[in-house]
Amino acid sequence: MSVIVFGSINMDLVARTPRLPVAGETLVGYSFETIPGGKGANQAVAVARLGIPTQMVGRVGGDEFGRTLLQGLQDNQVDCAAVPIDNSTHSGVAVITVDASSENHIVVIPGANGRVGEADIERLRQMLASQTSSATTSPIVLLQLEVPLEAVVAAAEAAKQVGATVILDPAPARCDLPESLLAAVDIITPNQVEASQLAGFEVHDRDSAKQAASLLHQRGVGAVIIKLGKDGALCLTADSSFDIPVFPVQAVDTVAAGDAFNGGLAAGLAAGQTLSAATTQAAAVAALSVTKAGAQPSLPTRAELDAFLASR
Repeated sequence: MSVIVFGSINMDLVARTPRLPVAGETLVGYSFETIPGGKGANQAVAVARLGIPTQMVGRVGGDEFGRTLLQGLQDNQVDCAAVPIDNSTHSGVAVITVDASSENHIVVIPGANGRVGEADIERLRQMLASQTSSATTSPIVLLQLEVPLEAVVAAAEAAKQVGATVILDPAPARCDLPESLLAAVDIITPNQVEASQLAGFEVHDRDSAKQAASLLHQRGVGAVIIKLGKDGALCLTADSSFDIPVFPVQAVDTVAAGDAFNGGLAAGLAAGQTLSAATTQAAAVAALSVTKAGAQPSLPTRAELDAFLASR
């Protein structure tokens, strides 16, 4: 089974500082890097590095960042046939500050990501039609919220119409997701902040997470996985619930942990794992990702993941 990622492609501009600045403060940092990122691209690379055929649907700008981003995806074996260069704008950019304890602040400037629309939905439809007509199993479609919401809704509905499994990472956090989107989602994977926004109350422990998951399930989502940081993850489906423990590691950089989780989840499901096994794999991929700096450079290969799981 293959995975199609519909979403954002950014260049991350990463500054490292002793601590995060407060409003109006100027700090002196100690390093700066440009690193390929974007939630969509990160998740595509995460899946591809785990050995699953992966296709990306999105846009880059007509600048040097765009060319670098495309090359980076292709170097990681991500099919970019549905990623055009939009010469009318710049590539998406994320300005990231990371402190000594690996906490971060992120500002995203959408650029080409903000122009994802009907032409890209049509590319997705064609891709889905080709795959569902020639394969015995439908693909998995991974979505996030760094491209226009109306495009995300249309992508989810297009995927649902052909029987694809739709996974939504509801990030960046927002509280205004339409019921039509939630009804088309098979699995949603919010963290505590995102779950709080979606539920309308603070999610701070397992009990409140269960309440939020139940609410999202009632609104039409098939399965809800709430990421609880150091407390692991909670999963609620129509007929069961289970906890996924965390894999303790020494964190270096948490920037792509959520993307690593979603990539690990989609890769596990594409390989035929149960939801419980795929969620456990997702937690392991996320844990490995925080042990290295950067977004895409931190995402583990299949060999690294297998060695990590064997050691645990």
